[in-house]
Amino acid sequence: MNVLKDWYESHRSSCDCSNNHYPLTMEEVVIGQDGITQLHRFLREKGYDHVLLVCDDHTLSMVNLITCEELKSCRFTKSFLMPDDQGDVLADEKALVRVLIDTSSDVDVMIAVGSGTIHDVTRFASYKMGLPFISFPTAPSVDGFNSMGAPIVVNKKKITFQTHAPIALFADLTILCEAPQEMVAAGFGDMLGKYTSLVDWAFGHTSANEPFCPTVAKMTREALSACVANSDLIKDKDKEGIRVLMTALIQSGMAMAMFGQSHPASGAEHHLSHFWEMTFIEEERKQLLHGAKVGVAAGIIADLYHNDVTHLLKQDPNSDDALVKGLIDMIPSGEKLRRLIYQVGGKATPNELGIADHLLQESLQKAHHIRDRATLLRYRNSLTLTS
Repeated sequence: MNVLKDWYESHRSSCDCSNNHYPLTMEEVVIGQDGITQLHRFLREKGYDHVLLVCDDHTLSMVNLITCEELKSCRFTKSFLMPDDQGDVLADEKALVRVLIDTSSDVDVMIAVGSGTIHDVTRFASYKMGLPFISFPTAPSVDGFNSMGAPIVVNKKKITFQTHAPIALFADLTILCEAPQEMVAAGFGDMLGKYTSLVDWAFGHTSANEPFCPTVAKMTREALSACVANSDLIKDKDKEGIRVLMTALIQSGMAMAMFGQSHPASGAEHHLSHFWEMTFIEEERKQLLHGAKVGVAAGIIADLYHNDVTHLLKQDPNSDDALVKGLIDMIPSGEKLRRLIYQVGGKATPNELGIADHLLQESLQKAHHIRDRATLLRYRNSLTLTS
């Protein structure tokens, strides 16, 4: 049942790097056909009497499955998050207040029933209330289910707060396989972003002495490779393919948890995604799925690194051409990444996502400021400005 916990601890115990690696705080991680049954078993074993389920219009039907009388193990109440004028549920002040209002004094635990946004709201609210929370993903769409970070929109700006991880995660394969194709493709796109994030991480280590762990990099690469190898099954929403994708997303989150930072899974491709997201929020435009943006951004960054950066290296007398080119060669071409995204039914270009060329160009020039990290995008822009 806890194969993923064993996978995590085996890597943690065998790593001999100098970084501080954190023990896994989740008590159980379940991906299976009986996710709801296992959730109820866990609630009974923990002795919880009152559970608050956080959901929205898309996940209300899953909440009804969880609270059916035949399985009922305790008292359930719901906190229903309403969409904004664009039809989006945002992890913002309004959503947080809704959950805090709905949390009565006798609630024992919260359950996030949904994908990334609902998890961010539940994570933040439960942390502020001093309550544990449980993850119940309803789509394999993002790698942040077991994260400690909660990205919250405050005054139309996205700020990531360090909060806490769920105490357990239960993923029901039957529910996951019914997720919309675009959400499956988003999860796959989030995983493809590891091609560029791992290279940015290695470059940051060699060029700026940023902390690095070969074991955590290996864990992330294992998860990525499994996804790509099973892209056909993922495309068909076959149960084995969805299991592989969901497992990979959780493994990616575990790798970040072990390292204590997001470097393994978040590089320049995520910086572009965040830049686009903040622009859409400011312009009050309908939001795009996180993984969809990351997948598109990974293809753009791949092209940029293979072309611009490789060319600019020749102009930098201080660069180690062979080392940097060796890192870039680890990234597939942008065209290959786009083919993989199309294969699983996703959108692969900025135009298909509604990202105008002027926004793309602005993000390529400015997005590296979002995080203080020595990515190859930051390196490329520094050379461009001085040439």
